[in-house]
Amino acid sequence: MLLLWREAAHRLMRIDGKVVLITGASEGIGAACAAEFAASGARLALTARNEDKLRRSAPRDSFLVTGDLTSDTDRRTIIDRTLAHYGAIDILINNAGAGFYQPSWEMPLDEVRRLMDLNFFAPLGLIQLVTPHMRERRSGMIVNVGSIAGKIPLPWMSIYSVSKYALGALTDCQRMELKRDGIHTLIVCPGYVKTNFQKNAAYGQPPDKIQKSKRFAITPETCARSIRHGVERDSRTIVTPRAGWLFVLAMRLFPSLVEGRMGSMNGTA
Repeated sequence: MLLLWREAAHRLMRIDGKVVLITGASEGIGAACAAEFAASGARLALTARNEDKLRRSAPRDSFLVTGDLTSDTDRRTIIDRTLAHYGAIDILINNAGAGFYQPSWEMPLDEVRRLMDLNFFAPLGLIQLVTPHMRERRSGMIVNVGSIAGKIPLPWMSIYSVSKYALGALTDCQRMELKRDGIHTLIVCPGYVKTNFQKNAAYGQPPDKIQKSKRFAITPETCARSIRHGVERDSRTIVTPRAGWLFVLAMRLFPSLVEGRMGSMNGTA
């Protein structure tokens, strides 16, 4: 047992000294990740659109780059400036994202495209920019912050679920694509987290039953600790809180039952 423990400990990824680039770092899960990884000795590069909020929330000695992740030019600037400053990017945490509460059949397509740009194409674009650097060093980790909505379709935020399912599939595919290059990928699937997500949603409100479920919410700090643990252990998937795995399992085993329950919560069944 002692030998197994030592081998497991040896496999843990050391965060101390690693360069960690975190998107959406001005608040919520991103800001909590910045604090968590800074406390573990990481060297931080943080990005968000709002420079004032980013400066207020950033840990000391963080390297800050503001920009719009949906812009090709801004994404390249973020990667280039981080590499120029630190000389490396060891861990990319694609955290920035948004959502709305509106039926898929009535959402304007330009708004759908805007959401997909931020939730899927922006992470993919950053990954495409950082992967050549990681492949050259034969080392790196890509962390995509998805959602439980990427494991269980949520009818009160359908397009958001679609974007997170896509991000999860991308993570799994790239795990196989990049394994031989020494690059690891991790998808993080939080449940309800106490952030301004609902407040910042551009369209609609969640159903009353969902709003009342806030008592089951976790804090951004709890989510950030789960992400750090996942990085250290080279996990494939993190569902936080862990009780969320029960819902994922139920969806796989009893899809009709779960879909009926979700529809009733949404007022559609």
